[in-house]
Amino acid sequence: MRGLDFSSWQGLLTTLAGLALITVIGVGIRLLVMQTVQERRARENRQINERLRTLIAAYKVLGGSFTGSLDVDPRHLRDLRAQARDAGVELVDDGSDRSRRIRDAVEAALSDIILLGTDEQVRLAVQAATDLAAGRPIRTDALVVSLRDFIRGVLDLEPIPPSLAIPRQGPARPVASKGKGEGAKGEGRQGGGGGAGGAGMGMAGMGAGAGMGVGMGAGSEPDRELAP
Repeated sequence: MRGLDFSSWQGLLTTLAGLALITVIGVGIRLLVMQTVQERRARENRQINERLRTLIAAYKVLGGSFTGSLDVDPRHLRDLRAQARDAGVELVDDGSDRSRRIRDAVEAALSDIILLGTDEQVRLAVQAATDLAAGRPIRTDALVVSLRDFIRGVLDLEPIPPSLAIPRQGPARPVASKGKGEGAKGEGRQGGGGGAGGAGMGMAGMGAGAGMGVGMGAGSEPDRELAP
């Protein structure tokens, strides 16, 4: 306050202008800091949401089943054929590739967990991936429990009571896709409909041509009567 000059109008205006400039600078710095903090917080929220979305999808793949065979079969089709050849039997292909589709989905989920999971989840996922690469069947229940606890913690949900016994969880069984026969039948029906439509258009064209011929014939008779 000692540097303020209120002895004259010029001094008063200069003092007020200085105070206004200092206030504007302070407000600008504050707004810049707030915008930087908000952008950083929004970026962190997007990263957390993306990570959480990916881990939830992996949880659904690895722990979407409570019944049936909960082991992941690591064998590929070439391995099954080689085992059948060594045993001297012929491999019967029944058209069901459920086990292979489950293995592919589990491998993709393990890859996502290795990328975005916690230390414990990455360790369990690496161990499972190593066993798959070595051709050993694996179980995903321990990894599913770790994912479930982490997701509930991030969402601020209460932990599951220890007294509540949850059945062992395994990979979700994929939904069977439509057979090729149904698609061929649908295409056949569409082709038949197109042929019928073409035939109808042909009949309509023939009718139009016949009508034009009759009209021209009727119009030529008065010309013949007027001729000398």
